[in-house]
Amino acid sequence: MYRFITSSILFGFIGIISFNPSKKPTFLLYNNPGDTVMDLGKKVFLTTCNVCHKDSLNISLAPSPSVLSLMTPRAVLNSMQNGKMKIQAEKLTDGEKKAVAQFVTKTKFSEVNFAKEAFVKFPPNAKLQSKFDHSGWGGNLEGTGFRNATQAGITPQNVSSLKLKWAIAFPEVTTMRTKAAVAGDWLIVGGQYGDVYAINKNTGKIGWTFNASAAVRGAITVVNRPTGPVAYFSDYSTNVYAVNIKTGKQIWTKRAGFDQQSMNTGSVACFGGKIFVPISSLEVSSSVNGNYNCCVSSGGLVALDAATGNIIWKYRVVPPAKITGTKKNGKPFYGPSGAPVWCSPTIDAKRGYVYIGTGENYSLPTTNTSDAIQAINIKTGTLVWNFQSTEKDAWNLACPYFYNCPPNPGHDLDFGMAPLIIHMKNGKDILIAGQKAGLVFGIDPDKGKKIWETRVGKGGSLGGVHWGIASDGKRAYVANSDNVIALDNSDSTIMASPGIYALDVGDGKIVWKTPTPDCHGRKDCYASNSSAPVVVPGLVFAGGLDGHMRAYSTEDGKIVWDFDTVKDYDQLNGVKPKGGAIDGPPPVIFDGMLLMNSGYGMFGEMGGNLLLAFEVDKLGGEQKDK
Repeated sequence: MYRFITSSILFGFIGIISFNPSKKPTFLLYNNPGDTVMDLGKKVFLTTCNVCHKDSLNISLAPSPSVLSLMTPRAVLNSMQNGKMKIQAEKLTDGEKKAVAQFVTKTKFSEVNFAKEAFVKFPPNAKLQSKFDHSGWGGNLEGTGFRNATQAGITPQNVSSLKLKWAIAFPEVTTMRTKAAVAGDWLIVGGQYGDVYAINKNTGKIGWTFNASAAVRGAITVVNRPTGPVAYFSDYSTNVYAVNIKTGKQIWTKRAGFDQQSMNTGSVACFGGKIFVPISSLEVSSSVNGNYNCCVSSGGLVALDAATGNIIWKYRVVPPAKITGTKKNGKPFYGPSGAPVWCSPTIDAKRGYVYIGTGENYSLPTTNTSDAIQAINIKTGTLVWNFQSTEKDAWNLACPYFYNCPPNPGHDLDFGMAPLIIHMKNGKDILIAGQKAGLVFGIDPDKGKKIWETRVGKGGSLGGVHWGIASDGKRAYVANSDNVIALDNSDSTIMASPGIYALDVGDGKIVWKTPTPDCHGRKDCYASNSSAPVVVPGLVFAGGLDGHMRAYSTEDGKIVWDFDTVKDYDQLNGVKPKGGAIDGPPPVIFDGMLLMNSGYGMFGEMGGNLLLAFEVDKLGGEQKDK
């Protein structure tokens, strides 16, 4: 799956430059790198990187030089040190990696620190619990993304009064993809470079910072334990952390991955004293190297003890790989492999199941566990049932040009979103999941059998249904991406149809649909809804790749509130705030506040560095930026 790859405004902004309690080099400013660095960077890029990144090669997930030039040096360097390009760059020296980062961005590294005014002392008696608390990918065990009226505080009657309360601009950041947790008066927020922040919900000031070893991409999950609230999360390298929210100090850490290629893009889930960690793999990109032994990895789910971090069980989606044939370059093929778990796990406390979605196989033979929804026994980590939507989907980033592409490759049609378990008014339960193929399924949670199937779009490697669905128990609100740069064109009779859809949860029938508005010529803009939505009584909030956050009426899909985050913002403490595409996690709604990310510098989308907090006007009045 592709997700691992690659305005003067209202008062109250807080510009953040850098914070580095470890005193190690962190965030960076830049100027011209100089001829020596540029020459070295160009040489290394042309010999090591250009095979995939050259402008003439149409690989939608390998950014071209023109796209790379929009990134920051730190973002490019981080991808080679701790990210998706780690394997490809493993033979480069530190100097060569830095030269490449400066060559493609045409900028030079230099170090700065956070402005002092961005911080506040974290109080020893900080309020860390309230009835408005919210954490995890879907905000509850069932993953529904629903907030009731008391929790939300935002209604159809007051939504028009939403105004910007404060904003944070993160330096050297191009992609905002972590969902914050709400713990009393504090927000726990992860970052592109492994920084995790405690941010005051009222002021936007930072109380403490924790440094993980790699990017924190998923949602933060908070559990109130006997010793106080604990934040649980995983970094990109599958290191799982338990952090004391009172102090910002680590309680324990444990690597959950199966091997060095294991990675994490999903969020952890917590239940019954266990932490459930989804596992995917870098092999999908390592496969570009024809000499790489493709492919041997497996997606999976790992259960850890919440108190100690000890591993309780590990579940592999596919069996261990064996040699299956010979590539055109004479090297062996391995398989089966892949079926990564990109999504966040969903808990079914009633049945004792944890649900996951899987992606495509990376090599042959294909398995019946790829592109599937699975139910895993919470206690034992064994498979209960398996529902596969798409057969024979073997694909990796070597396709279609390089040696490790399997014969007759598939179309990369993962279940990348977290499934939803919904308790319907008739007393029955249904499991709902969306696929990148543009399909939504209603599944019997007891037997894993399909109840209904609804097509909402054409689908493709970036969706179809990419990041998620929300439900109020009556309807399922589906974000359909149908991103034009990565559509599945195997069936010309199916037309792309990006937008927000409302489906009846009982039978899957489409109640209404609202197309994504046109970009009107905005550069690097896609008229697409890829990010996950959130729902409150009467309203669905969903961000777009055009940089807009919109509220839709749950009754008819009418857009009732619209905020464009791509604006000209004032300079803040030396940091230039930048709004961009909204992709990945849903916004967070609590106590009359709306918290959202802006900026997603992947797949040619608009990068940005903003965390925006809005609040309804409790005294009444109309919202002025519509």
